[in-house]
Amino acid sequence: MILDIMQKEAEETKSAEEIPLKILAHNSLVGRLIGKEGRNLKKIEQDTGTKITISPLQDLTIYNPERTITVKGSIDACSNAEAEIMNKLREAYENDIVAVNQQANLIPGLNLNALGIFSTGLSMLPSGAGARRPAVSAPYNPFANQAAYLSSLYGALPTGAYPHQHSLPEQEVVNLFIPMQAVGAIIGKKGQHIKQLARFAGASIKAQGRIFGKLKEENFFNPKEEVKLEAHIKVPSSAAGRVIGKGGKTVNELQNLTSAEVIVPRDQTPDENEEVVVKIIGHFFASQTAQRKIREIVQQVKQQEQKHPQGAPASQRNK
Repeated sequence: MILDIMQKEAEETKSAEEIPLKILAHNSLVGRLIGKEGRNLKKIEQDTGTKITISPLQDLTIYNPERTITVKGSIDACSNAEAEIMNKLREAYENDIVAVNQQANLIPGLNLNALGIFSTGLSMLPSGAGARRPAVSAPYNPFANQAAYLSSLYGALPTGAYPHQHSLPEQEVVNLFIPMQAVGAIIGKKGQHIKQLARFAGASIKAQGRIFGKLKEENFFNPKEEVKLEAHIKVPSSAAGRVIGKGGKTVNELQNLTSAEVIVPRDQTPDENEEVVVKIIGHFFASQTAQRKIREIVQQVKQQEQKHPQGAPASQRNK
């Protein structure tokens, strides 16, 4: 109805310009609207007979986290496209709420707003893997308020997204791999940035977040790419089977839940500490959720081993 009124007004004023439909959407949702290699957006255009463009990332500021989706076509075509666009945006938003509620027990006290990495959005088109080398290893210490995640993204705190107290290991080591050409930027002029990262000792999540953010800030990933990095964490070999699950069920569920690629090499030889490496590849949010979930599984295995140190055979404990 609004488009119809605008069109009539344009005709009465003899405006020669086409009257487009413009929709504002938070940048953190736009990547999923676009879809991998632009497939979602192309499908909406084809299904509705419209031309859809999205304002560039460069237009975003700390005060304006929204991008403009411009739809051009007939009134009916624009209305149909609007319905499909809003369905995609709502689906992305609701998925975020589900993810936050699911990770309330996985990442206690996480404040993604404090990381300063979402000004350019959480989800954009994925990037290809490039040459990588280790960037940082940092211990973990829960901090701030996890419930601020959706608040930081949308300016509103969803019902039920409250932090839960949950015991995790006091210390963890994560090897984060970055593009070779980005090493200088991570170190910073006269080592300033790496010194800043060192201040986050005891806060693995925040240190990793700053690295993801720095790579985006320094344009090592183009505006249509999200920052996807590879992280390595070590787990006891006795827990590797539980991370994989019967027939790979657990690791598949983990990948579906987090959107991260999780690789647990089955034929890996344990190191001197009887640990094996688990590889996690994905954007920051996906990587952190996968890390927390895997550490939760490890904790469960350790607790079972403490209760039954010699009672259960190794084959049972490794299932």
